Amino acid sequence: MSRVPALVIVGGGPRGTGLLERIAANAPELLAPGTGLDIHLVDPHPPGGGRIWRHAQSPLLRMNSMAEDVTMFTDERSTVLGPVRPGPSLAEWAAEPAAHPPYWPVDDPDVADELRTLAPTDFPTRRAQSAYLDWVLRRAVAELPDNVRLFVHRDTAWRLTGEPDGPQRVHLTRTVLPADRVVLALGHLDSAPAPDTAAARAFAARHGRSYLPPAFTADADLDGLAPGETVIVRGLGLAFVDLVALLTEGRGGRFAPDPCGGLRYHPSGREPVLYAGSRRGVPYHAKTGYRLQGPPPPLPRYFGPDTELPDGPLEFRRDLWPAMAKEIGYGYYHELFHGHPDRTALPWADFLAAYHPLDWYSPQREALVAAAVPDPDDRLDLERLDRPLAGLRAADPADLRHRLHAHLRADLARRSDPRHSADLGAFHALLSLYGQLVRLLPRHPLTARSTAADLDGWWNGFFSFFASGPPGFRLDQLLALADAGLLHFLGPDLRVDLDEEHGAFRASSPALPGHHVRGTALVDAFLPRHALDRTADPLLRRLLHEGRIAEEHLTDADGHTYRSGLVRTDPDARLLDPALGGRPHPRRTALGASTTTRAPAAFARPRTDAPAFRQNDAVARRLLTELQKDA
Repeated sequence: MSRVPALVIVGGGPRGTGLLERIAANAPELLAPGTGLDIHLVDPHPPGGGRIWRHAQSPLLRMNSMAEDVTMFTDERSTVLGPVRPGPSLAEWAAEPAAHPPYWPVDDPDVADELRTLAPTDFPTRRAQSAYLDWVLRRAVAELPDNVRLFVHRDTAWRLTGEPDGPQRVHLTRTVLPADRVVLALGHLDSAPAPDTAAARAFAARHGRSYLPPAFTADADLDGLAPGETVIVRGLGLAFVDLVALLTEGRGGRFAPDPCGGLRYHPSGREPVLYAGSRRGVPYHAKTGYRLQGPPPPLPRYFGPDTELPDGPLEFRRDLWPAMAKEIGYGYYHELFHGHPDRTALPWADFLAAYHPLDWYSPQREALVAAAVPDPDDRLDLERLDRPLAGLRAADPADLRHRLHAHLRADLARRSDPRHSADLGAFHALLSLYGQLVRLLPRHPLTARSTAADLDGWWNGFFSFFASGPPGFRLDQLLALADAGLLHFLGPDLRVDLDEEHGAFRASSPALPGHHVRGTALVDAFLPRHALDRTADPLLRRLLHEGRIAEEHLTDADGHTYRSGLVRTDPDARLLDPALGGRPHPRRTALGASTTTRAPAAFARPRTDAPAFRQNDAVARRLLTELQKDA
């Protein structure tokens, strides 16, 4: 009788669940009928959602994607080597859960009620997504062939031992699991506070003030922010939106329709007063609340697998961005010309023929757009989108408030009006760009300087600002809170100084020279960026201490260096092991946003050939092939 090999997957959240689904899809082909396989799934949190998408979080926290735009399943557009196993999006599953076996009733009656009334264009609660992920895991388990067994361990892995050519041992707090192959699918990870927060932490301790470093909002301790306290907030992204929800509705306040339009906030009296700013000075653009009015743009067009790139280390802005910008423009104008032809002055075929040979930043391209798109408001200006308040100078706080509120109302109106669906065409192009970068960068690496400043810095920020914003109703809520005097926007290029004389955090913006606000608390409202040398994960921390994993450390010819904080893996997702001379460890794999694959952490949209599906499928097939040989 052949030996039954064992695979241990550390991490039972969406990435571990997605890998298990691909194993179930590929096992009938790659595992012989007489070959068994034991899979151990390890996570201290409920598998499926894992820590970030667990059910046990506030019902006020929502996804920033519509229900119809979230899937865990491959489809006809997926370029995977293994079998395509179509499955429902979150919206399709919620509409008919009994139609998608295995049927499993949702225990929480509030979540069950939400799912029953969930529209495809609704933005679900995070708890609804948790229920979907729980069902996805159950389906994956049900589809495992009879020769594959799954064991779930609600435990924490803290050590990994074993020689490269022999069995591995995964040490949990309560047992040790022998394994032939190990996958770290750890998802979003915490790190100890960065060195640049030391001064703020020491200042708060010295003066009895509150400082909250970057954290996942659902896990942040907000009890120290007192009712009526003046709180300075750095960051206006999704973590800020969640923070505001927990400090307002989460403390008993409520929103109600305003007879004059919009919303009115009725406070509970337990809210702090928030003064918020950031580099751009405005919250992320609201998510669109409409669908494309024309056919989807056929992407990629100008930035894809066959894009010609120069040899040697590349500069993002010089070598990649012009083609990427042109791709965004193509997605935008494809929708404008097809969905709103009455606002264009040329046939699409004529415009495309002229657009095709032109550089995005050429005067000829600008002249073509000016001739073909009569209304300047219909023309795509990426620089203005990126920094909408650049150069803003206000006369006084009232003038600044008026301008910022006008910006929010204009953004909300644009993202809720299908007349502006060209923005959604640009969004589709941005998603395509992310997927293509995952394919291209391993073969065409960037310089250290450009990786730091452009890829991990500017590009990720621009993508999030334009494409990863909150649902539109959140902007309505922010405006209502501003009208209630509980939220004030400080402007762009926020600066926070530590005022020793007054024992306060002092915030200011060049948009309002000579003006500042003092607060007794400071919150850095942005998601923590994982840094391997400060990781809170016990398994990674031990592997780093033992010299079995390494952080990405890039160096340019001129000596410029960059430490990304990411765990080094090869293109096949094998862990690079310093003890093996930096070669891939043959029995250890790592997946997710904390690795140098830089795969997007967002959930896949249907019919977008999501990079995570491609990677999960390739890793599943490799592991099954290797484990078959071990049997």
